Formats: sequence, C-alpha cells, structure tokens
Amino acid sequence: MIDNFAGKKILLGVTGGIAAYKSALLVREFVKRGASVKVVMTPSAIEFITPLTLSALSGNPVIINTFPSGDGQTEFKATWHIELALWADIMIIAPATVNTIAKLRAGICDNALLTLAAALRSPLLIAPAADLDMYSKPQNNENIQYLESIGTYIVQAESGELASGLSGKGRMADIGKITDAAETLLLGYNNDLKGRKILVTAGPTYEDIDPVRFIGNRSSGKMGFAIARAAWLRGAEVNLISGPVNLNIYPEIQITQIRSALQMKTEVEKQFITNDALIMSAAVADYRPVDYKSKKIKKEDGLENIRIEKTADILTNLQKTKKQMIIGFALETDNEKKNALKKLKSKGTDYIVMNSLRNKGAAFENETNVVTVFDEKGVLLETEIESKFSIAHKILDLLKEN
Repeated sequence: MIDNFAGKKILLGVTGGIAAYKSALLVREFVKRGASVKVVMTPSAIEFITPLTLSALSGNPVIINTFPSGDGQTEFKATWHIELALWADIMIIAPATVNTIAKLRAGICDNALLTLAAALRSPLLIAPAADLDMYSKPQNNENIQYLESIGTYIVQAESGELASGLSGKGRMADIGKITDAAETLLLGYNNDLKGRKILVTAGPTYEDIDPVRFIGNRSSGKMGFAIARAAWLRGAEVNLISGPVNLNIYPEIQITQIRSALQMKTEVEKQFITNDALIMSAAVADYRPVDYKSKKIKKEDGLENIRIEKTADILTNLQKTKKQMIIGFALETDNEKKNALKKLKSKGTDYIVMNSLRNKGAAFENETNVVTVFDEKGVLLETEIESKFSIAHKILDLLKEN
C-alpha cells in the first residue's frame, strides 16, 4: 500500500500562538508517512518553538526572514518564495493566528510566510487558533469565511480548555483531523459534498445472551468511521450510528451509540428520513438469542441449548424516496460476486460494497481494505489494497456523481 503522503512536498507555516508547539507533531507525522516537509515561521513563532526543533524533525532549514539575515548565506535567491511556492503540493498554516488570518485576507506580505502564501499555486489549508474572545470576534469570523469562499480549506478551531484558563472555541484542531484534511486536499477534494446530509452506520452489534455473554462479530468500525470522517471533511453534515467500538470521532459529528441489531434498526429508520443518503457499513448480527437470561448461565445448565432467531433486516423494508440513496456492504467468503449482487437486489440498495476475507490486509480490524463496488449492471469499481480512508473517499464519490 502506498501512503497518500508518500513523495508529497509539504510547506508548513507556523505562526506566533501557544499552539505552535503542536507543529512539531505535524512535521513528525508527515515525515513518518513519507512526505518532504519544509517549514516557514513568522518572527513571533520562534518565541513559542525553536527553529532548531522543526529543522531537526523536518531535515530541512527553517525559513524565518524574507531577506538575507547577514550571516553569510550564499544559497539565498531573491526569488526563493516563487521557487518554494511552485515546489509545494500543499501549504498548511498551523496554527494560524488572528493576525495572520487578517493579513491573508488582505493580501499583505510583510513576512516570509505571507509572501510565500501569496505566491502559492497549490491548495492552502489553515488551522486557526486563538483565545476565546479573540477567536469569536466578528472580524475574525468574517475573515475566515472569506478565505473559505475563495477556496482556502479551513480546519476550524475546536472547543475546550484554552491556555488562558478559559474554556470555549479557539483550540487548534486535533493533529489527526489536520492530517486527515491535508490528505483529503491532496486527493483532490474540497467541500464538494457541502449541503449533503449523510447517515453512516459502523461497527458490530452485540446480541446479549446473559449479563456476560453475547453473539457478535469482529468488526472494528474502522471503515464506517473513516467514511464519516471523510464525508465531514468534504463538507457534509454527518450522523453516525455506531455499535460497540473503541474509536474516536470528530466532535462535530453527531454520534448515536447502540448495542443491538434492533437498536440499530430503530435508529436508522428514525434518522434516515432527514438524510440524503445512508451508507450501511455496520456489520449487523444475523442472529440473536430468543430469550435473554438476567443471570449468568452456568456451564452445567447447558449453553449449547440456547435458542436463536434471525434479527430483522434493516435495509429490506427501509422506505426511501427517489432522491435518497442507499449504499450497502457485504462481507463474503465464497461466490463473492453472485452473493453481493443478490444482496444488492434483495436489500434494494443503489450500490453494494463487497469485502472479501480472501484479501490479505482487508476487512476486519485492519487499517486497510480491498473492495469491489457493484451497481445493478455489475462491477462498478475495484480497488487495490488501500487505506480505509482512501476507500472511504472513493465510496463517497458515488454520492457526488449522483
């Protein structure tokens, strides 16, 4: 599998805010994933983190000054900003202060970072950060909205405890969200699903036998969570219904946690009405015990005598309008194509995404997957082994095209 950051050239701009220390984590993550990183800092940023730290992590000199500093630089070129701007596949400014955001909007170029941004041809991503009152000022919000309107990708600040001791919106977005957003831009997406409402299901369901035992499966929920993240990063409003998993999701995504197939069915029927699409990636249990025992069943009482029954199928009788779309999932071990097409027809989905346990590194518990997508005419898409995040974007393209 080739990482989407492998071989990519990233410019990281760091401005003078307390969140500047997190830039070291970004550099380390990008380099670890195969990218070449060059850092440019504002003069005030070096009060929060040293250029030496970022140079050591990136393996490249750090740019601070627009002009030679008088220290005998012989490599300096008057057009360095043009050459570096053309070099980059993406520029990320994290953190971006209120001051830098205002200057970006106005086109001011009074430091090296702003000069470089003005010459940029590649996508620009900014992750704002400021204290509560600074971030909430109407002027700052207006500047952010304007930059977004001209194609700048904004990873909005999150709410939480701030350096001042106050609590509220202003904290720089989580490192994982920023890297996800950068990967999304490198794949060529930028808010193309804005205005869409997408319902995603993820994870397993657990059908309780008694207080300590259940019928379940090995689903980790990683595919569904990747779809939810990717959809949100492309501008969609996302609702996620998840079975029992050990995963985190962006705070902006509304998550409903369930346990059983019946609870999953109830929530899907309730929420699908107000959504444009349903992506049913959850691995719902096919069977459940007929009788739940309120006390632990002893071995001598005979666990082998537990009676089970089929769970109600969620998709078969789900009502949808002509404007709504349903994408189902199927995990197969044999006769994959035949069984997947059978499910496509019986469940009334627009597409079915087939996983196969025959593919190494695919399906349960892995960070990667291999899928084949079918519509009523047959195979529509076949992927190589890729990250589940990359595959999530390819699945979402089905919504964009329709």
